[in-house]
Amino acid sequence: MGIMSKYKISLIEGDGIGPELAASAKKILETIHDTTETKFEIKQVSAGDNALVKYGKALPDFTVNDIKNSDACLKSPVGEFAADVIIVLRRMFDLYANIRPAKSYPNIKGLYDDVDLVIVRENTEDVYIGWEFNLDDDTIIALRLATKRASERIAQYAFKVAEFRNKNNKKVTAVHKANVLRKSDRLFVNSCKNVAQKYPNVQFNDSYVDACAMNLIRNPQDFDVIVTTNLFGDILSDEAAQVVGGLGMGPTANIGDNFALFEPVHGAAFDIAGKDVANPSSLILSAKMMMEWLSSKNKDNKILEESKKLESIIISMLQENKKTIDIGGKLSTTEFTENVIKKLKEYY
Repeated sequence: MGIMSKYKISLIEGDGIGPELAASAKKILETIHDTTETKFEIKQVSAGDNALVKYGKALPDFTVNDIKNSDACLKSPVGEFAADVIIVLRRMFDLYANIRPAKSYPNIKGLYDDVDLVIVRENTEDVYIGWEFNLDDDTIIALRLATKRASERIAQYAFKVAEFRNKNNKKVTAVHKANVLRKSDRLFVNSCKNVAQKYPNVQFNDSYVDACAMNLIRNPQDFDVIVTTNLFGDILSDEAAQVVGGLGMGPTANIGDNFALFEPVHGAAFDIAGKDVANPSSLILSAKMMMEWLSSKNKDNKILEESKKLESIIISMLQENKKTIDIGGKLSTTEFTENVIKKLKEYY
């Protein structure tokens, strides 16, 4: 046996269907731990609505400490107080890159069956900084922050994503509205153009956000990697998710220079909570992205292989039309998880 890699993972259980999804992901990571040289030490932590009721804070200090002491965080969806969790963690760890793949999967009904793109969204600036002020009782001013530093580093991340992807025609599209936002978005797109010069093997183009929104519906196959600002990225990534069949299969990464957090794109789905019918694929695929990031950060090819196996198993499950009840299948969350674990063990 070669050198073992061991990673500390903080697992936020969340609200609604969150604990069910967290239990699924935990069992799968434990199976990888038990059967491969990749080892996980998983610490379950509390954040969200339940934490607020129990501890008086949606993000308790002891949870923050546990997250700080981990190598990466895997987060189940949280409820009404999601902003008090995820936005705080993004700022705390400077998780400046929000990575949202939009990919067609078998037997998941989308508008097309051949979409494979990634949206790289700047995660720390724009109107999301919350600088809103009352000019008077009837007038509010909202300010938008844009810096060269943030624009360049998100562009660099987007080009690195494009290089990593297994595609022949690698391309980055910068999405903006510089014809209206002539200073802030001109700074953004010019920063992207400057970074593009360092990556001659990756094509570069830019698009106005309204044209991009239209073409995501009309020709999503034309996109490879989209890089954009915080607000536009938030909107376009949900649109792209719907193009490939909805939020249920969507993972997200929030990545900084030294830490990263991974989560599903969807919410806590309180209407189906506790019924054992929720599709855990979004959190499983988030775990897959987590393992890819750990591989890149630690130059660990073994955990990268485990991430590839995990996605191939999800694809094979869907090819066999083995789906959970909430997306038109017959399997419970527990049964779906057991099937994934069985397929994992067949590799070894």
